Order: sequence, then C-alpha cells, then structure tokens
Amino acid sequence: MHATRLTLTRLFPLTLLVAALGACSTVATTEPGTVGVERKQTMLISSEQINQAAEEEYRKAMAQAQQQGLLNRDPAQVQRVQAIVARLVPATAAFRADAPAWKWESNVITAQEINAWCMPGGKIAVYTGIIEKLSLSDDELAAILGHEIAHALREHGREQASRELATGTVLGVAGGVLGLGQSGSQIANLVTQVTFTLPHSRTDEQEADRIGVELAARAGYNPQAAVTLWQKMAQNSGGGSPEFLSTHPSNERRVADLQNYAQQVMPLYQGARKG
Repeated sequence: MHATRLTLTRLFPLTLLVAALGACSTVATTEPGTVGVERKQTMLISSEQINQAAEEEYRKAMAQAQQQGLLNRDPAQVQRVQAIVARLVPATAAFRADAPAWKWESNVITAQEINAWCMPGGKIAVYTGIIEKLSLSDDELAAILGHEIAHALREHGREQASRELATGTVLGVAGGVLGLGQSGSQIANLVTQVTFTLPHSRTDEQEADRIGVELAARAGYNPQAAVTLWQKMAQNSGGGSPEFLSTHPSNERRVADLQNYAQQVMPLYQGARKG
C-alpha cells in the first residue's frame, strides 16, 4: 500500500490534485425542509460513481453476512425494519424529489454492536444489538433509520470521500476520477472507509439529526422518540458517546437540540397521524 501510494505521488504530483479540485462542484443536495438544513457541499466525485461503488460494497457486505449465517436470521425483525423503512422512504421526497425512486434496500445483521448505517443510494443495515440492547420502540427505531437515511439524502458519504480526496491522502483516487487509473476499486475502498471507519463530522451528524427527526414525523412516528433514543444510548454507554454516534455533541446539548427539532416538526407528525 505504501509503495503504491509513493509511486502515485511521484507520477501525479500536486498538479494532479489541483486538477481534481478544479473539477469540483458546489451543490445543494437537499431542500431545507421544515428543519432548515441549507448548507451547500463541495463534491469531487459524482453521485453515479459513489452510488455504484456503494452498491457493490453493500452486496459484498451482505454476502459475507450470509456466509457467516448472520443475515436476516429473524424474519420478524426483518419485517419490522423493512416496514419502518417503507414508511420513511416516501417522506424523503420532502428533501429530494428523486429519493423515493432510489433502489432502497434494508437488511438485519445479527451482531452485538449498537450500530446501523445507510450507504449512499439507500443501502441500509441494522444490527440486532441496537434493537435488542436498547429495547427499541418502533418510534425509536424510526429515529435511528431516519438519521441514517438522512446521511444518504445529504450525500455525506460522497462529501466525506471528496474531503479525503481534497486533503491529498488518497491521490490514487484522484488519478482514477480523472481517468488516470482504476477508479472503481479505489472509490469502493473510499465507500468502505466512510461507512465503517471514518467518523462523520459533527456538522454531518447534526444535519442527520435534524432531517431524521423530520422524516420520522412525516412518516407518522413520534419525533420525541429521538430524545428517548439518545437517553438510552447514553445510559448504555455509561454516559459517554457510543461508537454509533461518537462525534455528536454532549448529551445535554444533543437532547436540547432534538427536543427543539421535535417541537418544530410536531405539526407534521400530527398531520400524518390524522391522515
């Protein structure tokens, strides 16, 4: 790995990174919604590239779980997760008109980790540990799923991969994006990193909190459940931040923020319940 990176650095010096940065675009990935997320994002990789790589990596992850006998072992849990996702997906139209038509997929992995994730393009995995250890209600599970779906809507994975590229730490990917190398496998490696290794920024997490609360409310799930969810998270981790949300603000600030967001979207929840 180090030898390859050194060779690429010699072949494609700083001018390559400058060229890559010149091809970047600043985009608004979502509508602001009721919660008002309006930050524009700088992207160096196209949605098509990152989504294709994500789909391939998701297939590998699910195949590995299947091989280990850990994929969708409890039909009731799978049905529960997929039913909640099915209600959340139509609500994504409030932020992105194209999102309801994505190739959404959700699966449950038997593992003790308190974790869940959504890859770019709507590829979801929920670990049994987060459901069972926290004794989640449907509203709380919707809060988790809404949060993870929000990361995909905002294309935080694509943005994070672009940041990695911009820092010059992955010049091999820069070469691939510019047609100078095998970009598919390199971008796939980036997708794996941003999903399983690199933490989201605090800004990303706060945006996912806000959008996730609104998605849950629009789907008819009580947005206040995001508050009780975090309280359970904090209790389970002894007051610290669990790995699932390790970059979030302090417990007190988080609870206050979530209470504020939940109050903002309560009319959406009440309207969905009446409908």
